[in-house]
Amino acid sequence: MLRYALSRLGQALIVVLAATLILYAMVYAMPGDPVAALVGSESATRLDQATIARIRAQYNLDKPFFIQYLLYLEGVFRGDLGATFSGRPVTEIIGRALPVTFRLACVTVLIQSVVGVGVGLVAGRRRGSIFDGAAMVVTMVLIGVPTFVSGYVVQYFLGVRWGIVKPTVSAQAGWSEMIVPAVVLALGSLAFLIRFTRSGVSEAMRADHVKAARARGLPEWQITTAHVLRNALIPIITVIGTEFGALLGGAIITEAIFNIPGYGQQVYQNIIRGESAPTVSLVIVMVVIFVTVNLVVDLLYAVLNPKVRYGAA
Repeated sequence: MLRYALSRLGQALIVVLAATLILYAMVYAMPGDPVAALVGSESATRLDQATIARIRAQYNLDKPFFIQYLLYLEGVFRGDLGATFSGRPVTEIIGRALPVTFRLACVTVLIQSVVGVGVGLVAGRRRGSIFDGAAMVVTMVLIGVPTFVSGYVVQYFLGVRWGIVKPTVSAQAGWSEMIVPAVVLALGSLAFLIRFTRSGVSEAMRADHVKAARARGLPEWQITTAHVLRNALIPIITVIGTEFGALLGGAIITEAIFNIPGYGQQVYQNIIRGESAPTVSLVIVMVVIFVTVNLVVDLLYAVLNPKVRYGAA
């Protein structure tokens, strides 16, 4: 287990370093003048060359790409994630935006886990039934509907036309306000979770140890929890863990539709302004979160299935 964990940590470090280089290069290559984004396009036309040169030197924009990248890495290793052109530290942005997205991610995963595992469990145990067929049809529809479509439909009918909920989230972004955006965000992944759970439960139901447990006269609830669901949990945990890591990175589309002041919104705004260092810092935090969550999920495999041998990984 220790060998596997160290191996994964090494892989995670390589992934993070590669991601910083690729992301920094992509942001660096984006069209537009960062100085114009800093002072405004109209103001930039009125600046003299000496002022423009001083601004570019202040933010290392006058240096070659690799020099800018190495200076950025030096700051990261010192715990400095940089600052926006307005002087706002990236750590402050993360401190304000990440808790908002964390609340959205928690509510989304809760909805996915309860509904997805519940429906998938019943569908898997009753494979071929009317309930199973209806669940598969619904999941196909959910998979085919993009998030921006379902988001605007839900926002229009529930928020604008019927007035059941507020069309947008307030600046406080409380837990209760996250329910509707979380439902929208959960729909697509919910369909996959239902299908994964249904497949795993259906396969586990045909296993020999389940048949033996039923032959010994064990109650169905015990067979379901101790034998069926436990063996089906590995793909389920994988989907939930991966989705949670991705959600913490920021659900840009959903946050934009419901005006949620979360992580995705901050990433989008920094990209639009052409701020390379803050954008890379924000995205790298997303990568670190995603890699960490996936590492935790992998380590959970040993708890759920003792047959897993990490030493061979």
